[in-house]
Formats: sequence, C-alpha cells, structure tokens
Amino acid sequence: MSFNALNLDPNILRAIADAGYTEPTPIQTQAIPHILAGHDMIGIAQTGTGKTAAFTLPILTKLAATAGQGRGTRVLVLAPTRELVVQIEENVRAYGKHLSLKMATVFGGVGENSQIKALQSGLDIIVATPGRLMDLMDRRYADFSRLQFLVLDEADRMLDMGFLPSIRTIVRSLPKQRQTLLFSATLSREIEGLTHEFQHAPKLVQIGRRSNPAETVTQWAYEVPRSRKVALLGHLLKEPTMNMVLIFVRMKHSADRLARQLETHGITCATLHSNRSQNQRLRALRDFKSGVVRVLVATDIAARGIDVDGISHVVNFDFPMHSEDYVHRIGRTGRAHAVGDAISFVTPEDHGELRSLERFIGRGLVRKKAEGFDYTDRPEPRTAGDVGEQRGQHRQQSRGGGGGGRQGGYGGQRRSSNSRPQVSGNREGGNVSGGPRPPAKPAGRSWGR
Repeated sequence: MSFNALNLDPNILRAIADAGYTEPTPIQTQAIPHILAGHDMIGIAQTGTGKTAAFTLPILTKLAATAGQGRGTRVLVLAPTRELVVQIEENVRAYGKHLSLKMATVFGGVGENSQIKALQSGLDIIVATPGRLMDLMDRRYADFSRLQFLVLDEADRMLDMGFLPSIRTIVRSLPKQRQTLLFSATLSREIEGLTHEFQHAPKLVQIGRRSNPAETVTQWAYEVPRSRKVALLGHLLKEPTMNMVLIFVRMKHSADRLARQLETHGITCATLHSNRSQNQRLRALRDFKSGVVRVLVATDIAARGIDVDGISHVVNFDFPMHSEDYVHRIGRTGRAHAVGDAISFVTPEDHGELRSLERFIGRGLVRKKAEGFDYTDRPEPRTAGDVGEQRGQHRQQSRGGGGGGRQGGYGGQRRSSNSRPQVSGNREGGNVSGGPRPPAKPAGRSWGR
C-alpha cells in the first residue's frame, strides 16, 4: 500500500514525498483510517515503527479540511519528556510544512514567557509535557475550549513517571466532544483499564505482541564481572561497525563518569540526562545525529524522546531494572525496518532481572563472548575525580536532592509498587540543574586496569 491510498491531504502527501517516504508502516496503515473516520483509538506498537506519523498525518489532514474556521488551539499532544516533545514537533513541522498551521511546545527547564504567549494566542497545535502545562493551566494561561484532538503519547511512561493525576486534571478541563488517541510501545493493562475515563468506544490497533522487541534488532548478552564492564565496552568499541552507539546507564552521575572514561581513550561522547540543561541536551542529540560524537550515554527517562536514524548499536551498560525499559531501549536501533544490534552487559547480580526479561519477551538472549578479552575479575582503580563525584552525590542525598517537580518537565517520581520500586535521589528524576560536565580524567589509564 502507498500513502496515496490513505486519503491524506495532497499537501501532506507532498511533504511525505519530500521526506523520502513511499510506503506506510503497519501501525500507520491500520491507525490512519480509524483516525480519519473520527474514532478514538489505542495504538500499541514497538518503538521505531512510526507511531508519531500514525497520528500526525491524519490529524493534519483533518485540520487542513477545516482551515479558517476561527482562532483557537485544536490539537493537544501530551508526552512524558521534553526530548519527545521536541521530536514530535519536528515531525509535525515536517509533515505540515505546506499547510498554514501554527504550533508551539510547552515543557520545563526553559523560560515560560514565550510558552505563555503561545497558549494565549491560540495556536493550532500545542505539544507539551503534563507538568509544565499544568503549571500554566493553574494560572489560567491556556484556553482549550475549541480543542478537537487529544493525543497521549508514550502513555505507559507518563503513568510510570507519576503524571496520571496531572493528566486527569488536564483532561477534565477539555471539551467532552473531542477525539482522543493513546499511543505507546508497551501500553500497560493498568492504563487500558483507565481508558474509559478518557475515551469513547476506542478502536484498538496492536502491531506485534505486547512485549515483543523489534524483529530487526539482533540481541546479545555478555556475561561480565562488574569490575570489567568499562574494559569490555572499550574492547567492543574498537569494532568499526559500532559507528553510532547509544549506551544506557541507570544513574545520572554514572552517565557522566562513563563518558569521561570513554573520552580519556579517544572516543567522542555526549551525555543525556535530566541534570543537563535543555540547550545541552539538544546539542547532545544534534551532535549525535550529525556524527560529531560517536557515542551517546543516556538514562532511560531522558532517552525516551530519542528518534535518531542510523543507530548501529544499543548497549545496556547497566542492565534494565524493568523489562519494559529493555523493549524501549533496544527499540532505538532497528527503526523503520533498518537493522541494528542490542548488547546487554550482565553481571552476576543481574541474573534475576535477566531471567525476568527472558520470560517477558518469550525468548532467551544469546550469550556471547568477546574474542581476545580478559574477563578476569579485578578491582578498578579509583581516581580523584571518582572520589569527588561520590562526595558530591552524598552531599546531594543529605540535602534530599533529586526529587521531581513540574518545573523540570518530569512531574514526580515513579509509582511505588512491588514491581516498580520508587526511584532514589540519585536516579533519573525531575530537577534540572544544567550544570556543566565535570572535567575529563587525566589520560594514560588503561581500560579497567
């Protein structure tokens, strides 16, 4: 099937052709007709399958058909992180470039004056994080009385991040007569049970199994002592095919530390986590996309909005605590039918999480050994930079740092439950300090020795 068969607006078809796309993905093929027909919809598909275009293209088509019918915001898209908000904005602008529509983004970590003006001017499309939007709605800066479309993207992550109360408050302020769309890679049953609050007789579009990672991603597990993880990563990065690598860690300070270690050995890196300012995070993504840096080290929450073509490898340097996070992580490679590799480091302490993951995805991860690498467990030497960093972390914990707040665009910590422990102060959370990365460690140190 071609895009021409989906009854999209001719100007949008021009934009699709300009972008070089010829055939819709399965989620687009199934979702677009339902949305054009005016149905509420739940869309479940793996990361990288084109969910953003699946709701952007039909909404833009319907807006184009009713252009010039008065001033006011007609579309509200909610997403969990500022990076995802920016990615959605880029998609909307690309596909709507031949239409006379205006849009703006609303998220924390930046000044609010321009966002207030955008809300008050009644732009056609607003893409926002729930936290900042709630702040501005509380002060009556937003008017959604003419709203026609509500989109909840990455709905499972918004629930995990504690946004459900904010979303409920936002939805209560919207017109009852609207079209509501929920999209996610791993939409939880808990959220499905809540859809009756937001939707009316929604159509369900599900591509693949709920827990199935992208089929185009080859998955490997390297069993390695914790003390040899950095050395193993350096060994693997000698491979020329690892030319665009996204590395996941659990902690913000771990991302900075690993990046410094890699840079010491001549590997260009950028970091992405919530302690980076908005400009720093956008620059990191831009440098990674353009090839200025070869490696991007990220935490789960900050990486949620990464939509970068050509990622050759995803490396789980820290094994994910939750199986759903694994699916999201490795979905950053193998996007849009491209192929990619996902590498997971598994320490002896990670075997329980590994077994849980294999049950979740219904398959075992193939174990692999790196040729020519010494796996002998040995302690890593500590440097002055490590000691200073650890002291800074202790000081932050003693002050109660790392909590979540609306201003930063994250709106709180994870839910606390038996399967989802609450995030500690050192994990990825809400406050955005925007401080510069600490200086690189001195050169001359061998990998993990």
